[in-house]
Amino acid sequence: MGDRYGAFRSNAGSTEQVDGHGPWTGGEPIAALPSRVSHRPVEAPPTGPGSVRVRRRRPMIVGIGGTTRADSTTHRALTTVLATMGQAGAETVQFGSAELDLPMYAPDRPERSAPALRLLAAVEQSDAVVIATPGYHGGMSGLIKNALDYLEDLRGAPRPYLDGRAVGLIVCAQGNQAAGTTLSALRSSVHALRGWPTPLGVTFNTEHPLFDAHGRLVDAAAAAALETLADQIMGFTYAWSQVI
Repeated sequence: MGDRYGAFRSNAGSTEQVDGHGPWTGGEPIAALPSRVSHRPVEAPPTGPGSVRVRRRRPMIVGIGGTTRADSTTHRALTTVLATMGQAGAETVQFGSAELDLPMYAPDRPERSAPALRLLAAVEQSDAVVIATPGYHGGMSGLIKNALDYLEDLRGAPRPYLDGRAVGLIVCAQGNQAAGTTLSALRSSVHALRGWPTPLGVTFNTEHPLFDAHGRLVDAAAAAALETLADQIMGFTYAWSQVI
């Protein structure tokens, strides 16, 4: 995917797996994170004749998803779409199963683990989010649901929950029906969190192999779907940056 919107810097971004030991920690208190205004300054249009292309900061996209298996189709699909947006100029941060191994969310207990604080800090600073889940019994996995429950802690943030963010959704399940019902449930959760699900929600039937043994995407239709999802997320992020 190229930078078709002229929105982002031309240098490639990086996909960073957050494991608590890398250079990005994101462990600051939520109250100290950037405000809605300071987080996204709007540059005034240039004056005078001629067309001037304004260079913009790189957007930050947070990926949340996977299963307890590190090489799952869900994990690989999320990694692929984040890499596509990274190549288009975005900064990406991925929270996989290891980073989402959080205590059950308890709203009546104020203490939060370091991994939970990193997740909250990343989402609060994000411009868009991608959520990938397996379909378990017609709904999202407990791993993903618990991570989304933690976003309740962002209710008092300048941009509460997922407010003003495009949210790309990926569901992998054994069978089309299970994938469809899970996508519907996930969309409802994102709406409740004030997010904007992208028009395309990607569902994969894992009864058919999509990736080879080396993790390379070998299904052309799946590749096209993930590229369209990346296009919609990046396009929304650019458009929304003009109004907040």
